[in-house]
Amino acid sequence: MSAPAPARTRGGALSIQGLTVGYGGAPVLHGVGFDLAPGEVVALLGANGAGKTTLLRTLAGLARSTSGTVALDGQDLTTLRTEDRARRGLALVPDGQSVVAELTVDENLRLGALWRHRGAARERAIAGVYDMFEPLARRRTSAGHQLSGGERQMLALGRALVADPVLLALDEPSLGLAPLVVAHLMSTLQAAAAERGMTVLLAEQNVTSALSIADRGVVLDLGRVVADAPATALAADETLRHAYLGF
Repeated sequence: MSAPAPARTRGGALSIQGLTVGYGGAPVLHGVGFDLAPGEVVALLGANGAGKTTLLRTLAGLARSTSGTVALDGQDLTTLRTEDRARRGLALVPDGQSVVAELTVDENLRLGALWRHRGAARERAIAGVYDMFEPLARRRTSAGHQLSGGERQMLALGRALVADPVLLALDEPSLGLAPLVVAHLMSTLQAAAAERGMTVLLAEQNVTSALSIADRGVVLDLGRVVADAPATALAADETLRHAYLGF
């Protein structure tokens, strides 16, 4: 078992510069660059194929860039392994919810806390998730495959939060969920970010929900940044909404 990561001060400043990423020689991202301030919630928007998932996978070290850099709180992450990025405070909730189906709710949460907490600190972190998501508290001994879609998404988010990240990246957390469940997840995410001073990068096709909790929006189109503006300005820009966001 790995030793606990060293203690960190809160941060979460993310700098993406000139990021180019491709699969099989074909670029998916073309020189993407933008920054996130500590504690900022940024919605990453765009149609299917815009490059949102590729960008998040690259931040987490699951895809490799051919050029450009990624830095978190001034530390260059570009060549680090996924687990080393996690130890520095970056957490990814991928599309598909990342729940281990064979493990119980409680075991999934303990797995999330593995690198960050031990003993009483771990128990407090897990208890905090149960306070945040009451349905999980009632189902703590249920296996992941026994949960509803909404409960699995709560668990995926909770498992990321027990690691106490400074930067949380989420890929389409609302996908396939009922509107009331989406509203609850978004409000909980917004509250958690504010309470923890956590930076959030939220990739979503549910544009209205994402912009409702975001400070700012970054719009991708065919692997390029085409807009970067306050959330309220993006929501009010009818031309941009029709051109890139589908509403």
